Amino acid sequence: MSVRRVVPNLPAAAREESVAFYGVLGLERLMDHGWITTLGSPANPLAQLSLMDEDRTAPVAPDLSIEVDDVDAVYAAFLERGAEVVHPLTDEEWGVRRFFVRDPAGRVVNVLSHR
Repeated sequence: MSVRRVVPNLPAAAREESVAFYGVLGLERLMDHGWITTLGSPANPLAQLSLMDEDRTAPVAPDLSIEVDDVDAVYAAFLERGAEVVHPLTDEEWGVRRFFVRDPAGRVVNVLSHR
């Protein structure tokens, strides 16, 4: 299993103001679903952060997202370890397959692969 990128998910009730703030640093809007906006560096496509009001298809908003090459294998590995799965493996309409798992410190991690 390999990690492709790690993206922090920041709570942002005032997303547009936050987009403008991070724009001063050179981050540009890469994705916007109305409830989550991902910003990234044009010079380094792996330098990203997401601003999120809520997660509209899951019971909680995740603290971070980790894109992996094989989400099914990672899901199976966490189930085998007895980890707390907060949101089951799901194919989302925007082209990702993902699940949420709680880490030992209580953070919710969105583990995903693009389909």
